[in-house]
Amino acid sequence: MSFLRSPVTIFGALNLSAIAGSTYYLRSHLIYSLEESEARSDEIEGTLRGHIGLIEESLDRLEGKATEADRGKKMDEYYGKRGRDEKKS
Repeated sequence: MSFLRSPVTIFGALNLSAIAGSTYYLRSHLIYSLEESEARSDEIEGTLRGHIGLIEESLDRLEGKATEADRGKKMDEYYGKRGRDEKKS
């Protein structure tokens, strides 16, 4: 068991544990960053869908196709559709 007391073995074990620890830390940080990015993308997607609905409603009003009862329907329809376009796994 004299090889366990060798400085090369001790430094090798420390090196491997440092690599494993840093790999675990970077992986967890990457996963957190990806989740945050996905949340921001979903929020932006919902905002864009809502704005598209508002623009289409305004266009319909300008063209004289919309009634007062239709106000807000397209925005709600587009905003409610977000996240449903994802592929089912």
